[in-house]
Amino acid sequence: MHIQRLASFSEDNFGGNPAGILIADELPTSQEMQRLAAEIGFSETAFAMAQDDAWRVRYFSPESEVPFCGHATIALGAALAMKCGNAVYRLTLNNAEITVEGRIDDGRLLAALQSPPTRSSSPPPELVTEILDLFGYKPGDLDQRISPALIHGGADHFLLALNSRDALARMNYDLDTGRSLMIREGWITIMLVYSEDMKVFHSRNAFASGGVFEDPATGAATAAFCGYLKNIGWSHEGTIKLIQGEDMGMRSILYAEIPSQPGSSIRVSGEVRIME
Repeated sequence: MHIQRLASFSEDNFGGNPAGILIADELPTSQEMQRLAAEIGFSETAFAMAQDDAWRVRYFSPESEVPFCGHATIALGAALAMKCGNAVYRLTLNNAEITVEGRIDDGRLLAALQSPPTRSSSPPPELVTEILDLFGYKPGDLDQRISPALIHGGADHFLLALNSRDALARMNYDLDTGRSLMIREGWITIMLVYSEDMKVFHSRNAFASGGVFEDPATGAATAAFCGYLKNIGWSHEGTIKLIQGEDMGMRSILYAEIPSQPGSSIRVSGEVRIME
């Protein structure tokens, strides 16, 4: 059983978010996949097997199964390109059908996913207050152009937009408190963002629900966030760039293309590096 270790959304063969990838003739049992994900210790491991004309995929963090993981999907796209050649691959998830394009271009591993449909809604004020208290932020730290939101793109996340890079750098919270809150609400991550300009964002993602303090590159949350930007009429001109993982020393670059139709799938792309 060979588990590949790949880092998604890397930059010039550095940084990125590590993911485990197992491509097998048959998927292991749920218990075995959970054990392997905990043993590997990455924020997510993707398990895939061929099924009809698609690939059946499941994702596990060290502590739980998650419905959709962007960076592990990007890593899987690269792994499939190495195994089967450059192509767009259909993926069957627990609750969605998506695609990932994997290709090798002049020695570079590249991949792009099409997320599940996106949606967003406004959280109750008391929930926003609870999130501010969790991270030690004040209402004055918020970007008034991008209101706090419940966002979805294959998985549920909470979005908090901050008005300075310094506020983003100060991100800190109690892991156990964050885990309890996120499990209670059904969120995969809490996404914090800072807008450098209309097309460039810096982001950090608390992933306490999976037993991970911070995720260095989060494609699923990025897709959900871009769906929200479309819903609020953000002037993005079609494509945005997210810089994540800088405060962890694991700088990652994510590109997202936002279509004209609200609620549409979001294309999220980046480079992949082999870790072993």
